Amino acid sequence: MRVLLLLAALLAPALAFAQAGEWQPKSQAEVQVLDKVTARVSVLRTGLNQPANFGTLSITVRTCNARPADEVPDALAWMEIADSRQPPERRSVFRGWMFANAPAANMLEHPVYDVRILACR
Repeated sequence: MRVLLLLAALLAPALAFAQAGEWQPKSQAEVQVLDKVTARVSVLRTGLNQPANFGTLSITVRTCNARPADEVPDALAWMEIADSRQPPERRSVFRGWMFANAPAANMLEHPVYDVRILACR
């Protein structure tokens, strides 16, 4: 329960900023994926609502926002991640906001892969 409260406290300011217009919507996302087994790191560039595949993951960025050029760079993205090795009813392994400058605030918990948003362009 404490984790959920902490997460809500972390997400609330970002969502308030997004609504206040301090974030700029973008159409391209850069996502970094780490395969923990092979130590392979890849950067995927994808458009909104276009699934990008890495290993057994399908990563779809629904919304990608960036800070204005005159502010500290940051990215905020709503992502949906599915794992094809899971049974159909459990394929969705992540759905939520990810922050470039605070990847631990809300992250994919997966035994093989780490995923984070790098930038929105």
